[in-house]
Amino acid sequence: MKQHTVIDSPYGPLTLVAEDGVLCGLYMTDQRHRPPEETFGARAEGPFAEAEEQLEAYFSGGLLDFTVPLRLRGTPFQRTVWDQLRKIPYGETRTYSELAGALGTPNASRAVGLANGRNPIGIIVPCHRVIGASGSLTGYGGGLERKQRLLDFERGTTGAALF
Repeated sequence: MKQHTVIDSPYGPLTLVAEDGVLCGLYMTDQRHRPPEETFGARAEGPFAEAEEQLEAYFSGGLLDFTVPLRLRGTPFQRTVWDQLRKIPYGETRTYSELAGALGTPNASRAVGLANGRNPIGIIVPCHRVIGASGSLTGYGGGLERKQRLLDFERGTTGAALF
């Protein structure tokens, strides 16, 4: 059974979605590839306490690594890419080609980018930490401005504190 809630963040409202009590979605307003609202289930607060606490700590600058249990639904390749995203340290970036190489598929930069764009649990699965080969910001489902703000926050060049 799916349930959802909406929380405030320095980057706008975030919709958290849980399936059987396990976080399976974190979506930003106007996010590309955001599923229709009717797929999120009933509104509830219960299953989100741990995720909310960790997000609050992250936005306050006190959490570098999320440990909240996740249920990532996607193709085997997508899940492999999303697992690799979780290995990118806080405040660092990787290029699409570096991720492809780490997966043992050095010519799959485009496929990595497509999987990255379909990440269902933004911020916690840090797809914002992936940049173009030239160091430029490239596509981000939450918008390039949000991506830049998240990267600046993690690099310590701006504060995010809302909480």
